[in-house]
Amino acid sequence: MKIVVLAGGTSTERSISIVSGTQVAKALQGRGHQVVLVDVFAGLEGADPATAFDGVCDVEAAAQYMKSFDEKIESMKGRRVFFGPKVLELCSAADCVFMALHGANGEDGKIQAAFDLLGIRYTGCGYLGSALAMDKDMTKQIFRQNGVSTPAGISIRRGEELLAADENGVGLPCVVKPACGGSSVGVAIARTQEEYRQAAQSAFDYEDVLIVEQYVSGREFSVGVIDEEVYPVIEIAPIEGFYDYTNKYKAGSTIETCPALLTPEETGRMQQLALDAYHALHLSGYGRMDVMMNEQGEMFCLEANTLPGMTPTSLLPQEAAAVGMDFASLCEKLIEVSL
Repeated sequence: MKIVVLAGGTSTERSISIVSGTQVAKALQGRGHQVVLVDVFAGLEGADPATAFDGVCDVEAAAQYMKSFDEKIESMKGRRVFFGPKVLELCSAADCVFMALHGANGEDGKIQAAFDLLGIRYTGCGYLGSALAMDKDMTKQIFRQNGVSTPAGISIRRGEELLAADENGVGLPCVVKPACGGSSVGVAIARTQEEYRQAAQSAFDYEDVLIVEQYVSGREFSVGVIDEEVYPVIEIAPIEGFYDYTNKYKAGSTIETCPALLTPEETGRMQQLALDAYHALHLSGYGRMDVMMNEQGEMFCLEANTLPGMTPTSLLPQEAAAVGMDFASLCEKLIEVSL
């Protein structure tokens, strides 16, 4: 197949997206596919869609080209259209676009909607489920309406009065996070009123809407769903602190166990909770749900990831490996179920 692996972009998760895209491109190339790795925002100046898939793409060189724009992204915003040179032409010429994007302008449904209008086929969820899952405020509302257990929480908009933590209905300790962020960027746990105020102030540096939710003390898990099939549960145990950006991406900072050490009953409940969340948000193709279990065994779905990390050591690939599926096979499966 002719496949464009789309990565990079303008979100706070740009660097992680480039890593995902590089690994996916190498894996698909190793399976004999004609692959082009391209930055959705920086584009590929001078590329000819008629011949771009001929020969073998130098994936490492493509990744370095994408990284060369890292310091220029902010200055480029607002000066031109979002899609970079030749991006839409390359995607239109491909049999499928593998979405290796993470965060805003990639995982939020905007690109998916544009591709739907243009008849471009892509991996992952459609525009509606992507948008609902990306907005954690909408996610929590939909979870409550559909009986999906989730921590109590509120949303706060920039300019609104920041009520004291003991007056906002959530209390302390609480978790403060940008409503539409990813990779735990801007997320903080506040245990005092001053920490709460500082966490909110810092989170507003990223977005205009915040989520303040009840802190759940306990064990953290993730559960993948691919084409309605629920995969083995993986437990995430940071050696220090919580599962923030550093612990997600710094080697050796987190112990990940798959399948998680749970009873069969607990595993079944957690997998059902993940599937219920998947359905409530109208997801399709695949997704990964984050779940907390407190000391009493109660489970709470925090959010859904519609384009989860795709390196061989990312959570979804580890879950697939637990059922005997290697990374390249997983990449091909995600294309298959999406098409």
